[in-house]
Amino acid sequence: MSSFFELLLLALSLSVDAMVAATTIGLCKADLSVKDGILVGTYFGGFQALMPLLGYLLGSQLRKIVQPYDHWIILALLLFVGGKMILDGREMEDEEVVCNPCSHSRLLLLAIATSIDAMAAGISLSLSEAPMLSSVLVIGIVTFILSFVGTMWGQSLGSRFRSTASMIGGLVLISIGIKVVIEHMVQAI
Repeated sequence: MSSFFELLLLALSLSVDAMVAATTIGLCKADLSVKDGILVGTYFGGFQALMPLLGYLLGSQLRKIVQPYDHWIILALLLFVGGKMILDGREMEDEEVVCNPCSHSRLLLLAIATSIDAMAAGISLSLSEAPMLSSVLVIGIVTFILSFVGTMWGQSLGSRFRSTASMIGGLVLISIGIKVVIEHMVQAI
């Protein structure tokens, strides 16, 4: 990375999937609080910072292991979480919440799924000899902010149609997984 602007663009691009997932969480949780938004931002921002650090430290060895399967791992995680959201949305009334989208287990799965691509970015950062500490901090902070904002925004959008929002949110997460697989297949051609 030759400039802070390039690092900021990388951080923004890496955080898009996390922000979409965070918005989905906000759509689905009726009693969402600022504390929940901070928790979502912390999970997503933390994993978006951790994964490039792992990629940076483990370099090309980890890429050889994970890269052939990363898109399938992302798809499986997002299919699981998105499918559960769709099922839960079909079973609830607009005012009630069947599951807690802010549970630690769900946030962990979503944070991992939305940050796997950040590991590859960490490998790239190591090859370009970018300063790791500032890179990790910028990526983590940008993702935290966008995830928090996305969560709170989703809450305001989903307050009327919670069950529909849960099903749409599940479809969005599954779509992200499918998009990742398609992008990987197109790049392989």
